[in-house]
Formats: sequence, structure tokens, C-alpha cells
Amino acid sequence: MAQETADIIYTIVDEAPELARGSLLPIITSFSNAAGISVETRDISLAGRILSQFPDYLTDAQKISDDLSALGDYVKTPEANVIKLPNISASVPQLEAAVAELQSQGYGIPDYPADPKTAEEKAVRAKYDAVKGSAVNPVLREGNSDRRSAKAVKEYAKANPHRMGDWSKDSKTTVASMPGDDFFANEKAATITAAQAGGAKIVFRGKDGGETVLKDGLTYEEGTVVDATYLSAKSLRAYIRKEIESMEPGVLFSVHLKATMMKVSDPILFGHFVAVYIEDFLAKHGDKLDFNPNGGLGALERLIKGNAEMEADLKAALAARPPLYMVDSDRGITNLHVPSDVIIDASMPAVIKAGGKGWGPDGKEADTKCCIPDNCYAPVYDETIEYFKETGKLDVTTCGAVSNVGLMAQKAEEYGSHPTTFEAEADGTISIVLEGGEVLHSHEVEKGDIWRSATAKKAPILDWIQLGIERFDATGLAAFWLDGTRAHDAELIKYVKPALEAAGKDIPIMAPRAATRYTFEKMREGHDVVTITGNVLRDYLTDLFPILELGTSAKMLSIVKLMQGGGMFETGAGGSAPKHVQQLQEENHLRWDSLGEFCALGESYKFLATSRDKPKAAVLGAAVEVATQKLLLEGKSPERKVGQNDNRSSHYWFARYWAEALAAQDDDAGLKAHFAPIAEKLAAGEQAILSELQAGEGKPVDMGGYYHADPAKVAAVMRPSATLNAIIG
Repeated sequence: MAQETADIIYTIVDEAPELARGSLLPIITSFSNAAGISVETRDISLAGRILSQFPDYLTDAQKISDDLSALGDYVKTPEANVIKLPNISASVPQLEAAVAELQSQGYGIPDYPADPKTAEEKAVRAKYDAVKGSAVNPVLREGNSDRRSAKAVKEYAKANPHRMGDWSKDSKTTVASMPGDDFFANEKAATITAAQAGGAKIVFRGKDGGETVLKDGLTYEEGTVVDATYLSAKSLRAYIRKEIESMEPGVLFSVHLKATMMKVSDPILFGHFVAVYIEDFLAKHGDKLDFNPNGGLGALERLIKGNAEMEADLKAALAARPPLYMVDSDRGITNLHVPSDVIIDASMPAVIKAGGKGWGPDGKEADTKCCIPDNCYAPVYDETIEYFKETGKLDVTTCGAVSNVGLMAQKAEEYGSHPTTFEAEADGTISIVLEGGEVLHSHEVEKGDIWRSATAKKAPILDWIQLGIERFDATGLAAFWLDGTRAHDAELIKYVKPALEAAGKDIPIMAPRAATRYTFEKMREGHDVVTITGNVLRDYLTDLFPILELGTSAKMLSIVKLMQGGGMFETGAGGSAPKHVQQLQEENHLRWDSLGEFCALGESYKFLATSRDKPKAAVLGAAVEVATQKLLLEGKSPERKVGQNDNRSSHYWFARYWAEALAAQDDDAGLKAHFAPIAEKLAAGEQAILSELQAGEGKPVDMGGYYHADPAKVAAVMRPSATLNAIIG
């Protein structure tokens, strides 16, 4: 793979974007070939990743290469150019379903061992564990993140503004955070010196002097920023109690966490909110129940179903508390029912976009107290709410575009998907001990406290600063979101300041609260602004600003500037849309919007033009932008219902507008001559093509599999127009 010959690698993935590939990739390949640009695929689908793990169980004809591993090597090369579509991050039920489907298709792979006993079962389980969860992004994200809205998408949003709720100066919506003793207050950080570099471990020492190694085998390189902190469970519960008791009448109570990515810490935090909220009920019945509050009220309701006394007591306990922010008021699903239902990066922008309103148990909108316990990032949302109370809602027809440069290369600042967060099992001390015996960081903890550590390596930090400077030069306004009073940020600032001085750049460094206000003030004046942030704020801000500006974050352009010089172009942030697949199976209508693919494609061509000196790629890329803008302005994007535009018809319009743009340009005479007759044929065939594309709508279709569909059947479903296929090839 290191000797890769293809100019562009396009990923084979799962569910809706994979079905869309069946229709779109032939168009991309045909147009690329006309410009002498080669496109190849690599399989990072769930089924492909499973099969690549088990060559010994397969016939020679069934064996496939480990494309994810090969791509992991390829992204470390200067010529890398990858268009990455969303793939499944598999839960155990999804993994088991995919295994069963592959077995039914004649692949002799082993069952997933839920409880492995023998050495062989443990080896099989280890292979499956490598496929589970977020297995793809950490392998491929070998660079920092550059996320922004494509020009065509921004212009469309300005011309067709989405609905924004009105803000009142008297709104009672607030953000409530802990007064102290949280991750922010207790954080310590250090930059590893040459003498300290090497191995390390995390150790718990109990009050009795006994030691437990919580994590061994850590390695810290020179220049790595290593932090450690903890959040006090006792202080957390006192804060929750106070916030519940100080509620104003008519205001909803809510908590906003990220129990998906922060997979150790945030389910525990959520559990404390549940336990305090229903503490009267638990005081009476808790001892009789095997109930873990981390699972939420939904788990409790299932546990006590049919016990009339407990059901009545729970109802009374909830009625005695302030009304809860609802996930689904019709079905009675509250904020506290399931830990993963309310995810901060989606839920807080939704409340803010609605004018500070959440849905109450009565199905009506109301002001909301938003509990975000930790002060590391809560000030962003607090300041946003206070700013809108002062100034009113954002005018999306005139506001500037906010983009992000995020530190994430080589697992920088991974507070969630890493193995260095722990719940203290007893009172004692948790320390990071270097292999020479030096204690790098140490905290006294009490039982139930949550301790965590994260790192950021030197090379990714320097690369991130450089990328921030590049985007500042291109945009004109930017800020580094770093708080000098926070231990981790103070270490990063020691890298940022000298780098800015050396480059002669005057980019402000601001704490998140001040940076939030600065960004809103500048964008309100119509200026474009770059937010240069760490990994978590990358995640949060690339939802907050797009949702306010564009109405959604799924239409963002996501470019990973690979550290060895290559580029990876990610499409959208909206997952792989299983409900879209279900609709296609039932009524042959695919509502997946390939706007993310169009934006990524344009950027991939532009990058290719410079990285491999292919001027024709620049012409293709410019024409993609023209086609995308026209598609939006003409209203040819997919819609939800049978008989309306769907994914396939949007691809026809995209191909037609792309060919027309290439026929109209004067930068490359050869491409102009090649695409002029294609554009004419696509226009002349409009009626026949659209009627062929829609002929099968409204009827169920069979694709020969869900996780591992039959390519011939998918092609028949996704390319049903003989007229279009004859023109495209």
C-alpha cells in the first residue's frame, strides 16, 4: 500500500453512505478517468473488517486483505488522499448480527464468544474486540482536524435561513456548574523532559498502604503534555442537590454530558444525577433492588414493572421534583432515562437554537436549567446563552462562518476513548509513576471520585499550531481557545506563544468564555472566524456553530491534514443512517444526502492538484463546487417521501450540473470538449432518466444482505437507469 498508485482512495463503508456509493462512485470514476485521475476503493466496512480478521477460517476465494491496517500505513505517506465516508462503530448486537449474516452467506467464521473460556475462544474474542466500537477513526486520524462549511452550503444557508427561536432578555435558561472540586479545579499538568521520557504506570495506594496498578505499560515521549485530575463525587452530589433545590417554578431541570465518547466518566456522572434526583425513592427501596443508577430511570422502570407499590413511589418521587427536560414527552422519556439520549454537543446547541427552550413533560417548550458539572468547557455554553440574552438571536442571513482547527492527531487529549480514567474504589491516592520512580502527578481521592489522565504529544501540538496559523492567514480572524489558569492549557500555551512569535503572527489566546464572546461578536459583524481548540472543544464547537449557522452539523467539510503531508476528507458528521436503509428496503426510496461526499470530493481534487501536480484535478474540483451550489439552489437534494427526489436522482442532477460546469469552463480545453456532449446528453435524457430512476419506487427491494450485500443486487437497485448508465459508463 505504501507504493499506492491510485490518486484517490474512496472507502467502502456501511448502511446508507455505502448504498449511495453504488450510485455516486461510478460517476466520480468516469469523470476522474477523463482527467487521467485514478480512483480505487478500500474496504473499511464492518463485514470487511470482520472477514479480514479470520483468513484461516475462509476459502482462498473468500479471503480479503486487511484494508484498514493498510490504510493506517497509507495515511502516514505524503501522497495519501482518502475520501472517508461514515462507517459503523459496532456495538455487540451489531457485531453479532453481522457475524450471523456472514455465516448464513457461507463464510465459516466463528461465533462471537460472549464469555470466552478456552485459549482459542479468547483469541477469537480478541480479534472481534479489535473490530468493535470506534475501531476506524483512531487508525486513520493521523493528523489534526480542519472543519468548515463549504462555500456553497454557507451561501445556501444565508439565502434560505433555517428557523431560530427568539431569545428574551428575561429568559430563565442558565448553565449551572460545580463551584469547585471538579476536573478543572483539580487538574495538574507537566511537559515530559528528556530525563522523564520512557515508561510509566498509574498506581492506586489505599489508606492501608496496599498498592494496585491501575494501568501499566504507558510510554511518554519527550515534549508530551501529560495531565491528571479528578472530580469529587461528594462535591458533585452536593452540587446536584443544591441545583435541584434552587429551581425556579416553571423551569425544566436538565443535565448535559457525553456518555458515548466519555465512556468511563460520564455514565458515572449521569448515575449521580439519577441517584440524587430520586434519592427519596432509593432511600426506601434501594436496598431491595439490584439497580445501578448509571443505567438511568429507564432501567429502573423495567426493574420494578408490575410492583404497584414501587411504581407508585417512583411516580411520587418524580412528582416531588422539578419537571425534567424531555427526550420524548409523548412517550414519557426524560433526560434521565438513558445515559446516551442527551449528548451535550447536540443537546446544548438545540436548546440555544430554540431560544433557550427545552421540551417539558407537558409537551410544551419551557426555559431550562442546564447542568454541566465540569468547568473545563461549560463556560462556552454559559457565555453563549448570556450573549444571546443580551443581543437576541443570530441573523443567519448575514453572520460570518465559524471554522475549527482541532488538536486530535495521535490520540491527543482523548478524555474518553482511552484506558486512563478510573473510579476510585476506596479512599487513597492515585499517582502517575515514571519508570525511574518519580511521581509525576498525585491526587488524594475518596471512594467514588473519578480520576482521569490524558496526553498530547509534541509533534501533533506543533502541527496543530501551524495549521491554525495557515487557516488564520486564509481567513483573517482566529483565536486559540486556551485558559492560562487551567493546568493543561498552561502547558500548551508554552508551545503556542513561541511558535506565534517565530511566525510573526498576532493571534489572541483566550480562555473559552472570552473566546466564545469574541467569536460571536465577530461573526455577528459578518466576519469569518477560526476557532483553534483542543480535542473536546473541536467536538463541541463543530456542532455548536454549524447548528446555529446552517441548522445542522452534518453538512460540514471535515479535512484531516495528515502529519506526513497527505489529506483525508471526511464526509459529514451524521453517522451511517440505518433508518434510511430501512426505508430503501421497504419502499425503494433512499433519502441519504450526498452533500458531504460532494464537498469532500471537491477538496480531494483541489488537494490532488497541488500534491501530485495534476492541474486537471483543480478544474474538476472547481466544477464540483459550481455543481454543488447549483444543486442546492435548484432544490434537487433528496427528500423524505416516495415520489420526491431521492439520493439517486440527486446524483443525476449533480452529474449533469458537474458536466455543464466543465463544458462551460475555459481553463482546460480538453475537458471542455470531452464534457460538452456528455452535458448535452444528460440534459436531453432528463425525462427518461428520472422516470427510470423512479420506476421502482414504492416497492420493497432485496439487496442480498444488510452488512454484506450482494454487489450485483445493490447495483441493480442503485443504478436503475439504463439511459444514465449508458452516458456515464
